[in-house]
Amino acid sequence: MKKDKIEIQPVMDALEVIGGKWKFPILYSLCSGKKRFKDLLGDIGKITPKMLSLELKDLELNNLVTRTAIATVPVTVEYEMTEYGLTLEPVLRHVQDWGRKHREKIIKENTVSK
Repeated sequence: MKKDKIEIQPVMDALEVIGGKWKFPILYSLCSGKKRFKDLLGDIGKITPKMLSLELKDLELNNLVTRTAIATVPVTVEYEMTEYGLTLEPVLRHVQDWGRKHREKIIKENTVSK
């Protein structure tokens, strides 16, 4: 039986857009709804404001996130997933699930071997 050809390019394309240390956590945080910049900083933890700003701009350029400035004093800025960005939610949830299972497996193996 002949195996289907593995297409690496679509994986490379996806990782170009959502790869790196911070984009997945940012997107996952936004799956729960609109967030202000400081809320995202709190959700993600160790990310710097400068890095968060850069990553959000990149996610905006790729039509995954929208930025809305609200005319308040000071100006309030909210971020949310676009309809297109929300197509990633099942992927994000699967990665979360896998990560949880992986962590449990590694902890269990390290506990048993001691």
